[in-house]
Amino acid sequence: MSDPLEVDPPVRPSTTLGELGVRPVINASATLTMLGGSLMPAPVLQAMNDAAAHFVDLDELHTRVGERLAALTHNEAAYVTCGAAAAITLTVAACITDQSRAFPVDTEVVMFASQRNGYDYGVQLTGARIVEIGPSVDDLRAALARKPACVLWFAGTHLAAGALAVEDVVGVAAEAGVPVIVDAAAQIPPVSTLWRFTREVGADALILSGGKGLRGPQASGLVLGRRWIVDRCRLHASPNQDIGRGMKVGKEELLGLVAAVEWTLEQDEAAMLAGYERIVDNWIRGLQGMPGVTVTRGYPSEAGQPHSRAVVRLSTTSGWTRDDLVAALWDGDPRIAVGTYRLPDDAIALNPQTVEPGEEEKVLEALVGLLSSGNGEQAG
Repeated sequence: MSDPLEVDPPVRPSTTLGELGVRPVINASATLTMLGGSLMPAPVLQAMNDAAAHFVDLDELHTRVGERLAALTHNEAAYVTCGAAAAITLTVAACITDQSRAFPVDTEVVMFASQRNGYDYGVQLTGARIVEIGPSVDDLRAALARKPACVLWFAGTHLAAGALAVEDVVGVAAEAGVPVIVDAAAQIPPVSTLWRFTREVGADALILSGGKGLRGPQASGLVLGRRWIVDRCRLHASPNQDIGRGMKVGKEELLGLVAAVEWTLEQDEAAMLAGYERIVDNWIRGLQGMPGVTVTRGYPSEAGQPHSRAVVRLSTTSGWTRDDLVAALWDGDPRIAVGTYRLPDDAIALNPQTVEPGEEEKVLEALVGLLSSGNGEQAG
């Protein structure tokens, strides 16, 4: 028996970012993995905390979570992965294999050449060979005649050029009996992405990131679509000892993603998007007239989402290069990240999606201060 006079030792506070020498970032760039994805709302944090306090039957939890997410998103079935990249591997594996989980040799996956990107390594992990095609129905039909495992199509306006529309791809592939996987990882908003590609367009599977527009755990992704694909994803994934064993999803991410989808569906999307536009308007007004600077509204976002960004272009008379300005914002106090993706080398973009209330003013204040000084050459 313990001494009744014994006092429990004080609980040491959790280690903070500051103690580790890591500075928080005001994110005016995007829901980038390298910046932590997105910020989770309180219900998501609470759900993850609740899950962390219990042992569970993980298979049972996966099943119940999948049923709940399928109902919420109006899909036949759903499965939580440890990110959208992992979902590519698992859905392709589902299309390649049968219930035996054996991977045949010389398997093909069809992609449009213009949509090849840094995430298609998820296909190559399965051993499948990517067959590139051009943006024509004839090219697609010729590739489908070889009986590939699937077609992988990437959503987003920045990937649309050089590829057939998804509606055409699904129609032609259905005639050939070949499944179509749509990767729409960053395509929320709009929230209708949760069901449009599967329910309305007819794709066999949809891949989403859990840690971007859904504002769930960064280490989560979502597969929505046909039950046979979801069932086979589960065969290949942890806790089974298969290709997805290392792509582990914890009970915290499972409940966190359910809470994130529920939270997202409860939001007033029209009001949220209008709020984004007001932030962009304020940035444009605040930066107009700065010497050597041109600021315009860029629509849609870098990922093709239905909201604007403020695009800031620098002339030589501004005294700044793009890279020097980006570095000065990053090195400042507060630390600020801005976008440069798919922009000219004299431009940055300010994204309203990832700034918290009040941070938009800090971004504007920092930019006005730097651009007014005109000393980018010295700073660089």
